[in-house]
Amino acid sequence: MPKITINVNGRDKVAEVENRTLLSTALREKMHLTGTHIGCDTSQCGACVVHIDGKPVKSCTIFAVEVAGAAVETIEGQANDDGSLNVIQQAFQDHHGLQCGFCTPGMVMSAAALLKDNPKPTEMQVRQYLEGNICRCTGYQGIVNAIMAASGQDIPSVAAE
Repeated sequence: MPKITINVNGRDKVAEVENRTLLSTALREKMHLTGTHIGCDTSQCGACVVHIDGKPVKSCTIFAVEVAGAAVETIEGQANDDGSLNVIQQAFQDHHGLQCGFCTPGMVMSAAALLKDNPKPTEMQVRQYLEGNICRCTGYQGIVNAIMAASGQDIPSVAAE
C-alpha cells in the first residue's frame, strides 16, 4: 500500500492507503478525523465536503492518493485557534441551522467556501450554492439564516402566511 502525506488542517498527516481508498474514508479511518461524514455513498448529500487547496470537494468523490501533497481542510479545522466556534459555526448554533447535525459539517464547509468567494451573497445565491447538500431535518431556512448572519447581513424574513 502506498504511504501518502496530506496536509490536513495545517498539519502533515501520513497514512498507508490502498489506491482505491476514498479521501472521506482515509480521513475517518486512517487519520481519525470523524467530523467528515459519509451520508449517501453516491456523492449526492454533501455531508463529506472538505476543502482541497481551498476549493470545496465532496471527499467521497476523490481517492486519497490523488490529494497526496495537497492542503485539506476539514470541519475539525474550522474552529478558532482557542477552540471556540468560528463565526459560521456560531451562526449555525444561534440561528437553528442544525438539528440532528449529520449534514452540518458539509454545510459549514460549503458555507465557508461560499463566503470566501462571495462575502455578501444574496439569499438566492446561498440557496443555489447549497444545492449539492442535503438536510433532512431543518427545512433549510435555519441554514440560510445562519449563512446570511455569518456574512454580516440581515436574515431573510419569512413571508407571512
